This record gives sequence, C-alpha cells and structure tokens, in this order.
Amino acid sequence: MRCVAGLRSATVQDHVALVEIELCGELMIAASAADGERLSADLIDEVLKVEPEGRVGGGG
Repeated sequence: MRCVAGLRSATVQDHVALVEIELCGELMIAASAADGERLSADLIDEVLKVEPEGRVGGGG
C-alpha cells in the first residue's frame, strides 16, 4: 500500500499569495478604467500604495 500525505486543512492560507492576488486585482480594475493602452508609473504606484523612487518620507 502506498502512503499519501494528507491534505492541508482548509484554514491554512498563504498570506503573501493572498496579498499579491489582491494587488493584481486592484491593478486590473485600474487598467480597465484607464484611458489608453498602459497605466502610467505614477498611477501604478498610487494603486499599489507605494512611494515612487526618490520620494522618501512623504513630505506632503
């Protein structure tokens, strides 16, 4: 008889993967609402809630 590892419980989640999926969804929503073929780097930063390179400290 062959031993097979049991399946993980349904409550086990990969939190990093869930965050990445959420961010991808936010980018898809922004892309579908945007004019033009591409999102600007500034809009991507805004959607992902990150500071653009060179702007550290958010002095605003």
